Amino acid sequence: MRRLLPDNRDLSRIAIGSSDTSPCEMFPRNFTGLTSKYFRSLFGSYLPGLSLGSLLLFCLTGTYSALSQSPKGRDTDVLSGKVSVVINPYQAIVDGTVSYTLKVLRDTDLIAVDARDMNFSEVMMNGKRAKYDYDGNKLILRKKLHQHKKYELTVVYRAQPARAMYFAGWNTRSGEKELWTQGQGKYTSHWLPSFDDMTEKVAFDLTVTFDKKYDVIANGSLAAVKELGDKKVWSFQMDKPMSSYLLAMAIGAYKKKVVTADSGVPIALFYKADDERKFEPTYRYSKEIFDFLEREIGVRYPWDVYKQVPVKDFLYAGMENTSVTIFSDSYVIDSTTFVDKNYVNVNAHELAHQWFGNMVTEVSGEHHWLHEGFATYYALLAEKEIFGDDYFYNALYESAKQLKGLSDSGKGESLLDPKAGSLTFYQKGAWALHILRGLTGDENFRTGVKNYLNRHAFKNVMVEDFLSEIEQSSGMDLTEFRKVWLEDTVFPVKSAFENLKQNNTLNNLIGLKSKRKLSNNDFDRFSTIDAILDTDSYYTIKQEAVLQLSKIPLSEAIPLYKKAFATEDIKVRQTISIALDSIPLELKSFYEGLLSDKSYTTVENALFNLWRSFPDEVSKYLDKTEDLNGFNNKNIRMLWLTLAIITEDYNPKMKTTFYEELSGYTSPGYTYEVRQNAFIMLNELQAFTDDNLKDLVNASLHHSWQFAKFSRQLLTDLLNDLTYKIRFNTIISELDSKEQTFLKSKL
Repeated sequence: MRRLLPDNRDLSRIAIGSSDTSPCEMFPRNFTGLTSKYFRSLFGSYLPGLSLGSLLLFCLTGTYSALSQSPKGRDTDVLSGKVSVVINPYQAIVDGTVSYTLKVLRDTDLIAVDARDMNFSEVMMNGKRAKYDYDGNKLILRKKLHQHKKYELTVVYRAQPARAMYFAGWNTRSGEKELWTQGQGKYTSHWLPSFDDMTEKVAFDLTVTFDKKYDVIANGSLAAVKELGDKKVWSFQMDKPMSSYLLAMAIGAYKKKVVTADSGVPIALFYKADDERKFEPTYRYSKEIFDFLEREIGVRYPWDVYKQVPVKDFLYAGMENTSVTIFSDSYVIDSTTFVDKNYVNVNAHELAHQWFGNMVTEVSGEHHWLHEGFATYYALLAEKEIFGDDYFYNALYESAKQLKGLSDSGKGESLLDPKAGSLTFYQKGAWALHILRGLTGDENFRTGVKNYLNRHAFKNVMVEDFLSEIEQSSGMDLTEFRKVWLEDTVFPVKSAFENLKQNNTLNNLIGLKSKRKLSNNDFDRFSTIDAILDTDSYYTIKQEAVLQLSKIPLSEAIPLYKKAFATEDIKVRQTISIALDSIPLELKSFYEGLLSDKSYTTVENALFNLWRSFPDEVSKYLDKTEDLNGFNNKNIRMLWLTLAIITEDYNPKMKTTFYEELSGYTSPGYTYEVRQNAFIMLNELQAFTDDNLKDLVNASLHHSWQFAKFSRQLLTDLLNDLTYKIRFNTIISELDSKEQTFLKSKL
């Protein structure tokens, strides 16, 4: 088929153009003498980067007229979509059919659907075959459609998605088999002909046919499950519209427990059979969070059901797909892990998005903080409800320090900058809402938020939509607030820190930190720390006190360290494990007690420091911690294996077994966090097998960019060593084609 537009054009940007005048209407009738300079001056603001030849084709084929309409002025409105997919996970193939019901808002002769690298066997309009063009990114249909009429567009297709749908473990001999999707930032149009434009909202029904040994979790209410030979057909229904990027599914072997919110909404919490004992700490406070957000926001949860499902090697902490949050299984934790890393904040953040982002959705990137700033702020409010005011203000304090650092370095960003980073959208956005609430008062703020959500329910919004509601509810002019908190790139440090001082704990903590640089002659540090450790102060103040013990001569500080140990505060003791590198004999027995603490961070730090401080007693420390894995990334087990291998006299008959276990953790059957830890330890030992080197090449192509970046850097470092370069050349023939191509590019 002829190519309608160049490969690199992003028509989704054109599709949401806001001009009432088409550049094609401005195109000169006489093309003679048309210069590129004139072309750029005439059309550059409409279609930046598009060549003259492409624009000619673009206008002459009539494509612009259908794609350039603003969200409020488009030619058609997609009302609903019925999707049916059959997935082959071993070949990563999706065979599907989608039928969209369209309402024509004004006469048009063209429809565009986003579809990345697909093959189409049928494209029909109202049951009849339709003519279409396809450029690898967009499916363009040419048919006269009449105002006020409805049409049904049906597409039968095959896709082999390069992104947005991920297949974990289907082609490896070990590890769990899972499938999950991620539409935000990756585009659902890789596995479903759909709409990358967030302003096109559709009520989707989704049917998935898959191996009956597995469970399918997707948006909406589960309407039916039918067996079909060795497969099951899962049917899900949605009665409210949503943007295509929020369409999602997760497939694996799951169990679930359902709790009911006070409002009657069922909350389905999924987990794997092996994680039964981790269920409670993982989902701790889930019902409390749900009930709190409904009360605090003042608008009922906007969907019929809520589901949460953990998956392996997820790209982010979590994703707020409509009615079904998919999150990283690194948050599937035991009670000990809960102390240092838990799901509470992510849980609340993704749930808050069901209102802020899903129910009301930004028009475009400059309004992105309406998603992330709100979700971050309401998650903090939920944590405040659970953990108290001191926790809340400490979290604000930590983010304020980060934002101050960004601003001081000259890299501060406006909240209205569509290219701003996560720190700005999330944390500065939360701060803006916190300040706005204090400015307008609790009741006015709540009323404004409630009116904003109700007025724009299941529609798209801009910052002005929110601010106008707050102005109406409070009777205030927010021009200055907008300038300082939304438009300026500089973070208002003075205002933020003045706000924090309303919390006594933060006020005292900031005061104590300000005295770090004072000498002991200018500040009676001993007496101050001694007094703090005797109080029931919030742990952050005691942590700061412990950190300042390094300012006191060790012989004088020992009684205070003993008092800090005796607090039995896990966080305070953890701070000692980090801060006290050199362990004096007077504190040896106290420090050894850290190996029994209910904190995997503390145990890891204590094991390493004891191992290097008291070599004659290493066997005792290794024996005590032999059965500990630690976090899901096996932090303690990895350290233990490494220390057991390099400790000369420790269990010599088991050295090979220890090494084989450590070496085996680089396999694709494990999560990328486990694999990365194993690569780090093996690199320290300089003990890579050929299988480890193959795993490293495989890891360099992983879908998680963080893990792939780490792996590629390690690979580059190893290739700088001639011995490793020769070894990689030797194994290249044993890799698959993609891995071979990648490694050759590095060699």
